[in-house]
Formats: sequence, C-alpha cells, structure tokens
Amino acid sequence: MNIKLIPLSLLCLFYTTSPAQQNADEATIDKLIAQMTLAEKVGQMTQLTLDKVAKGKEFDDNKTMEIDPQKLDSVLLHYHVGSILNTGTYALPREKWYELISQIQKVATQKTRMKIPVLYGIDAIHGATFTAGSTIFPQELAMAATWNPSLVEKAGAISAYEVRASAIPWNFSPVLDLGRQPLWSRFFETFGEDPYLVAQMGKAIIHGYQGDDFNHPEKVAACLKHYVGYSNSVSGKDRSPILMPERLLREYYLVPFAEAVKNGAMTVMVNSAEINGTPVHADYHIITEILKQELKFDGFAVTDWEDIIMLYSVHNVAANYKDAVAMAINAGIDMSMTPSDVTFCKLLIENVNEGKVAMSRIDDAVRRILRVKIKLGLFEHPYYDAKMYPKFASPEFSNQNYLTALESVTLLKNNNNIMPLSKGKKVLVTGAGANLLNPLNGAWTYTWQGVETKHNPKDKKTVLQAIQDELGADKTIYVEGTSYDKDINTAEAVKQAQNADYIVVVLAEKPSAEKPGDIEDLTMDRTQLNLVKELAKSGKPIVLVLLENRPRIISEIEPLAAAVVMAYHPGNEGGRAIAEILFGDANPSGKLPFTYPRFTGSFTTYDYKKSETRDINFKFNAVNPQFTFGSGLSYTTFQYSDLSIDKTKITLNDSLTVTVKLTNTGAREGKEVVQMYVRDEVASITPSNKRLRAFSKVNLKAGESTTLSFVIHPKDLAFVNAKNEWITEAGDFTVMIDGMSKGFLLSK
Repeated sequence: MNIKLIPLSLLCLFYTTSPAQQNADEATIDKLIAQMTLAEKVGQMTQLTLDKVAKGKEFDDNKTMEIDPQKLDSVLLHYHVGSILNTGTYALPREKWYELISQIQKVATQKTRMKIPVLYGIDAIHGATFTAGSTIFPQELAMAATWNPSLVEKAGAISAYEVRASAIPWNFSPVLDLGRQPLWSRFFETFGEDPYLVAQMGKAIIHGYQGDDFNHPEKVAACLKHYVGYSNSVSGKDRSPILMPERLLREYYLVPFAEAVKNGAMTVMVNSAEINGTPVHADYHIITEILKQELKFDGFAVTDWEDIIMLYSVHNVAANYKDAVAMAINAGIDMSMTPSDVTFCKLLIENVNEGKVAMSRIDDAVRRILRVKIKLGLFEHPYYDAKMYPKFASPEFSNQNYLTALESVTLLKNNNNIMPLSKGKKVLVTGAGANLLNPLNGAWTYTWQGVETKHNPKDKKTVLQAIQDELGADKTIYVEGTSYDKDINTAEAVKQAQNADYIVVVLAEKPSAEKPGDIEDLTMDRTQLNLVKELAKSGKPIVLVLLENRPRIISEIEPLAAAVVMAYHPGNEGGRAIAEILFGDANPSGKLPFTYPRFTGSFTTYDYKKSETRDINFKFNAVNPQFTFGSGLSYTTFQYSDLSIDKTKITLNDSLTVTVKLTNTGAREGKEVVQMYVRDEVASITPSNKRLRAFSKVNLKAGESTTLSFVIHPKDLAFVNAKNEWITEAGDFTVMIDGMSKGFLLSK
C-alpha cells in the first residue's frame, strides 16, 4: 500500500514577523511599486559590482579604492540599480567597507527619487572572509564534520555580526549543494553527502545568520546556493552539465533547500549549470513551479555571475542577450548579477515594452526584492554606526572559532593507539601544509582562491607553529619536504627522520574554488605521496594530517601510516586545534560527513543500492571505501547497548520511539555522535542500504552513561516515487544504530 504524504515544507512555513506586520509591509510595497517607473523597477532587479561605482586599483591595497561620485550617480540616479556586490581581489578593513558602503547608501536614500536603499552582497561563506582581521571559521565541510548544529549556528551568528559590522546586510551563503561528486571543485563548500545532515546544518547556520528578527543590526540575509543540483555534474567539473531525474532531484538535492525555505531563508542563488539540457536560469519549472509555488518561497532569486548572458554565450539556448534576458526573467529570475554593465537594464525595458515580459512579472520580482529590503530594516537603517560592533575579531569570537575547529578534526586511523603522541618525544614535522595558513583556510579567505600569503593574519598558527608551542623548539624538527606539487627537500626530511621518534606529515591540496579548482585526477599529488613513501623507509611511526578541498586518494600510502587525521579546511584556529588533538590536550570527536573513496573511479556514497555491491565475480562485497561516512575515532571508547523500540507495528497516524544506551567505557571524557539509520526493506523504488534519519552529539565523562531517544514518524520513511510524489509505503523497516538493529512494520 502507498500512503501519500504532503511534503512537510508545504505544511509548516516559518515567518519571523506577525501577520499584521506582514500586511503592513506588503501595503508599503504596494505604495512603492505604484509610484515606480519601469526603469526604476528594472533597476531594482539589477546587481553590479563595486568597481562600477568606484575608482582606484580595486582592492590592491587598503588606500586606493574609493567611490567615484560620477559613476555612483550614473548607476543609482540614472539606472536606479538596486544591488551591488563585492568581487574584489583582497579583503578590506571594515573601516574601508563602512566608508564605501555608507557613501553608496547615502546617495541611494537621499538623492534618488524613490529613496530605496541598496542591497549590498558578499561571499562570506565561513566568516567575514573579505574583511581583514575577521574571524575565519572552518569551511562548511569541516563544520559538517562536527555533527554539532549548535556550533554551526554560533559560527553563523558570529559571521553575521562581523559582516554587518562591515556595513553589509546580505551574505551569499550557505552552500546547500550535496557533496556526492568528489571531483567537484566546490566540494569543500558543502555540508557533505547526506541530505538530512546538510539540511540540519543549513538550518542551523541560516538561523545564525538571520536569527528570529531579520531587522536586527547583527543579522544578515542568507542566500541559498546553488539552487538546485549544481554539485552533481556528470564530469565532476564546475558549471558542467547535470543529468538527473526529477525523482532524484526532489528526494536528495531539493531537501536542504526546502528545509531552508521553510525556516525563513530570504534569498536564493540559482545553479549556473544545466539539468537535462535546460540551463537552470531558464527553467520555469524549477524556479517558479517548484521553488516559488510548491515551496512557497517569498524571497527573491538572484543569478550567479553573468548567468543570463551565458544563456546565449555559453548554453546557446538564446539567440542573443536580449532573448536571454526575457527567457531568464520569465523563468522566475528576480535579480540579475549582471555584473559588468547596465545593458541588462536596457534590454529588460525593451522586452517589457515589446510585450515579451509582462509587467506583472516585473512587479512580482520587485515586490520580492523590496520585501527583503524591508525585512532587513534597510529603509530605517541602510547601515549602522560602526561603533556598535565592539566584539569584532574579539577573543570571544576566536575561542568559538577554535571550539568549532576542534570538533571538526576527525581521527580516521589510530593503530595501537599511537595517538595521542607523547610530548616527551621528538617529532619531525614536514609536508606541503605544515607551515602554511592557506590550506588551513582554503579558498574564499582574504582572497578568492586563497593562495596568496601576504594577506594572512600574523597572529594565527600554522600546524608547525602550533606543534612547536606544544613541544618546544628543541623537540620539533621541521623540513618542508615538498610544496603542493614539487619536491623541495625530501631527501633532507628522510635524513632528519632518523633523529625523530614520530613523523607528522601534513599533506595538503592547493586551495582553489570554482573553475580554477577543476582537476583531472583525485589522487594526491605524486610528490607528496613519494615523500610519505620515502619517510616510511625510516621505520618511524607516521601520522598523516590531511588538509584537502575534497577527498584525495591516499590508498597507496595509508598502509604506511600509523594514524590518519582528516582536518579538511579547519580555519584560522585549525593549526592549534590539530596540534592539541595530536598531543592529547583535546579529544577528537569529528565524524566524516562524506564517504572517503579508496580509488579514483569508485565514488559510492553510504546510501548505496544493493546492486552497487556486486563485484567482478558477482559477489556482494564491491563497496570498499577508504573511510566510511560517519566514521571517526576518539581517545576514549564508547559502548552502545539496549537498543529498543516502543512498538513493532505502526500506522500512518503513529510514531515510533527508538532508545539506545551509550556508555563512555574509556578513561577520559569524550564526545560521541549517535547516528540513527533506517532501511526500507522492500520498496517500489529500489531502497538504499540505509538512510540517516537522526543524530545527536553527546558529551560523556569517563564511566558515564546516558539514554537517548529518537522519534520516527511515517513521513521520515517517505521517498519520491516514479511520479515524483513523496510517499511512504507500508512494509518492513529496520532501525540501525552502531551495528545493532530492530525491525518494525508500517501497516495500512
């Protein structure tokens, strides 16, 4: 029997304002739209880059960038542009941001006819990344490894505080794409491979950004990226074609976006690629029918970089730019990241005058944009007093950053409990990432690609420096060994290994983002692999520390290591966090938010289908990752017991309570992530091996026990069928927690 369910996202919409306030806001918007000319409306739908209103060498240093009054007047008074974004090369001090943006807002709110403030946006994806001195958190993938939504929410709140301290009210974050294609250059920007985990982490960071009151001096508007399916390109290359049935899109890739919309996310940035031959920027079904009609999204959809232009220049679905503009706006795009000139304005006006775009579509887009500006309180406060943010880059914020990094670090291998390492021994520290901040932070940090070193803060520790703090210079030997892709002095590292008791090799992938991060092979660079192979000949225990954009293949050196630490991009406090875990000052508690592949051609996710397990001899043992989703070791031990369910049979109107006992059976305090999975034993669409349905991170002292409860509702067992309907089918299900399982029946 099939039990059809209405998606939860259609039943429970979350609003932060009262109905009376919403009505008042809409009345204000009605009055504004009624007074606006077509040119003023189209201007609100246009977003340009900062350099189009500025002069000086953009962001080359902190002195030359300044507003050009003539350019600004042209953009705001003649073309009525409603949004500007940062695309600079380097980070600016927040005082410079305040100077630039306050000038923009003064012209917008004092000199333009309608007095509508500008909505300024920035990519602050793991902290206020383009503001000098800001608190740089772990990248999203590392945040997901904490499996701790509370930490992620606090990171979002601090990021919002520091972004707003820079006079910026709109953050192009979070990325809610699923990390299921390891080749993808933006893998590190995701919260991992599982839609439930991504949705929970996304919900947490969005609440951190937006809070319960959008109109607050410490909050910013979130922007969901990249709606939808962007990460699942066939080739693994960025901005490349995606082939995906709608059933899969709805059950997996849409889930985090639906949860975010339900929880009040105000803006969405649209996928730059094409799905099944249709560029998403021209897809009425995905943008209007699903996002705006089904999910009831009442904010606005913005393009990514020049993506309307690319409808004709790259995708070739429009004959010219003018046709592309009509195509995208009619599909549901509300704001165009043009971003280089105002041609979009002229062409959209022509399309309206020629009847190719209805005025009702223009009014809808403008309404959505004005709604966000009103919710943010920009009409009353286009920017706040810079003195209102005394906590910017404070020790309090740095400590929270450190706690997040600490819980992200994931111990994947620890033969014979070699870790924590003894502080009384000598350690050789080597490898491409040993003495650099850049691979700790990754891209979108002070610079777009994150590779330049001159803009890094001077007070943050590399892994080497943090280890020296732990041991002292007399017990720390440093040899660079290799760069990312060149042998520097491997022979010297091998020589110095004879003087060490342990070897810590920090392997690193060169930071990158978007197209510059496209690669041909997931294998870790050969020079770095060779360094480990040569060091292994010394016979000294090797600890691998991995600083990576995505899982790089290490299967040929993993057997040579006594321990493996996955550190992702843990942010500015990552060096300290790694060192404290290496030497036992802290107990690791991170868990992998993705499946780490063993081979370059094997990308099986944890929720694989049974057919994927058949090997070349037709046996069922083909799934063999390097490290499994959800795995991660501790310096203490945990025992699970007493798994129970309160019913063995439920109906559509019932719920099932699952309980399990967790005991810290080791000698030290530690945190464990309790993960509950469910398997549908028989279904009309081939069921997955298992699906994550709940998790909870628990801190227990040595010898302490606790009992956890999870509730399963029939909707939690739903999937999308061949008709693209969310359904729950009656039948047998199995609950699984740490190797234990219980079965139950969902009946008619």
